[in-house]
Amino acid sequence: MPFIQLPSGQLHYRDAGEGSPLLLLHANPGDSRDFAAVINELAGHYRVIALDWPGYGQSPLPTDPAPANVTLGFYQQVLEEFIDAMNLQGLVLVGNSVGGLCAVEYAARHQDRVIGLILVSPGGFTPHNGISNAFCQLQGSRFSLPPSLWARLYLNRWNSATRAMLERARTEQSAADTRQLNRALWRGFLSPEGDVVKSAAQIDRPVLLMFGQHDPAISARRDGRAASRAFSRADTLVLPCGHAAFAELPQEFCQHAMRFLRQKVSLSAEPEGQAEQ
Repeated sequence: MPFIQLPSGQLHYRDAGEGSPLLLLHANPGDSRDFAAVINELAGHYRVIALDWPGYGQSPLPTDPAPANVTLGFYQQVLEEFIDAMNLQGLVLVGNSVGGLCAVEYAARHQDRVIGLILVSPGGFTPHNGISNAFCQLQGSRFSLPPSLWARLYLNRWNSATRAMLERARTEQSAADTRQLNRALWRGFLSPEGDVVKSAAQIDRPVLLMFGQHDPAISARRDGRAASRAFSRADTLVLPCGHAAFAELPQEFCQHAMRFLRQKVSLSAEPEGQAEQ
């Protein structure tokens, strides 16, 4: 599993398969292992890269800024640095929650590099009201729900992948410094950086939106409608799951994702050099 040194710090990532690149961006909390149930299937057809955001998985905690002061803008900076360092072109961004938010911001600025987006319960589209504001404030404070409890609420289907996510939430993601990072990113959803509706409107690329019918964090009805309206070229799916369709319904996720890549992004589902002659 390789590491790369970026101006913002060291970053760990997973790299499998060949062909057109798919870059997988996980949620807060989470890490690249959240995509374990789909990486092998996708890597049979494409090059699949999954990073660990700073402070999660095998990527060390950021030091400048400190975990308690990390912003969504910092994560967006990390994404820019990573894509530049890896020299990724013709890129499809696959983002979950905060990963979806960062994917939208990157695509809005770099449409020369991005050819499509798959956004799974993406952050940044919540039409905030008193309830959502209060919950973000709670999650950004020392009174935030423990990661293991929150995972039990936002994961609706149980299998080996989601049980592994729950165990990581109960152990490594519950460490004190990691919880400081988690809370800082929750506070970011109430900042201007936490709203990507205007950025989404600038994107002229095919987008697949996936929402979970039972997701308590990102509402398929509320956030889904806002996201669908924001993009000019979006297809929207509501699946019978929670916040992480790729882990909860991996077979269905791959089917929908690969159909979208073939039909809307025109990516052949064959690694380079292996297409039929």
